[in-house]
Amino acid sequence: MKSALIACLILSVFSVEISLNNVATTQALEKLKESQWASFIVDFAEVELSSGGALTELVEAINQLIDQLEEELDDIHHAYSRRTDEHNRDVTRLEQEIQDADRDIFNGEDFIDNVLIPQKERFQSALAQLKTNIEENRRVLDGETLNRKKQHEQFLSNIAEINEAIGAVDESLGLLSQIANPSLVQFKRVQTNLNRIQSSFQNHSSFAPIIRALLELATEQNFSDQGSLQQLVKIFNELRVQFVDSLNQETADENAAETKFAERVAQLEKEFAEFQRAVMIKNSELAANEQKLGETIVYVGQRKDDRATLQAQLQAENDNYAAETDLYNRTVSEYNKEIDISKQALGLLTQPSFEQYVKSKVGI
Repeated sequence: MKSALIACLILSVFSVEISLNNVATTQALEKLKESQWASFIVDFAEVELSSGGALTELVEAINQLIDQLEEELDDIHHAYSRRTDEHNRDVTRLEQEIQDADRDIFNGEDFIDNVLIPQKERFQSALAQLKTNIEENRRVLDGETLNRKKQHEQFLSNIAEINEAIGAVDESLGLLSQIANPSLVQFKRVQTNLNRIQSSFQNHSSFAPIIRALLELATEQNFSDQGSLQQLVKIFNELRVQFVDSLNQETADENAAETKFAERVAQLEKEFAEFQRAVMIKNSELAANEQKLGETIVYVGQRKDDRATLQAQLQAENDNYAAETDLYNRTVSEYNKEIDISKQALGLLTQPSFEQYVKSKVGI
């Protein structure tokens, strides 16, 4: 360093307080010469003075050294000030970016926990309910179809029974119309038909009174009385009318049941189609929800990585600035020490007693 010469000199001078007005001056300068650089300064001063010169150049050099040290120290202060401003800007920026990352992470996690996940659960619950509705719709349709099948089978059975009864009545009327002198065979055949009718319709309460009356007449009468025969034919005709009416009613009821069933099926199919559309919509919403959930999870993860990087950068910046501050403080301390030493050296060299001592020593 440029001040090394002066530093060595002053370190020796600090340990010896020179008083050129007493006998200790010689001893002090001799001790000063124990330092190589201090001895050089003293020898330089002796040579300069013995040759008729002065210490002006040495003093000027020390002044220049002090000016240069102070200028370099100012540059160090300015550089450190710029570095401090840069550090503060970087710290402010990094802290702001960390806060932004914290906010993004909080908002992302809040969006996941309080919006996307509850929304997903609602969509899943809605889909589960739609599945239940579809299953119930199909169950009801299957039940309605089975009931309609049973009703139709019952209708066919009823129609067959009624047609059989009408056939039996027509056969009985045919037999009665042929009776002029009733024979036992014809009488038995009429009774057989009546028994067949009774057997077929024994569970039809609307037909039971007529059938019982016919059976009683057939049992009590031998058809020799034409009045009784006409009465029986009349009853058979009334019975046939009732059978035909019953047949028509069964057919009308079947048509009505079929129409109602068709309407019910149409209603169930419409509901089923609506459920299916709702399922498609909910599946689409769920897919969009899961995509957004995945994107948000990735985004939160990226922002956590960003935050970790920023925190590491902030820590590194603080560590670097702390190291630079320590170096700055040590450098400033060293410069201040050198400047102080240089100024003390300058004060020593400009004392008249120092010059007088050197002149007297060299015999000038």
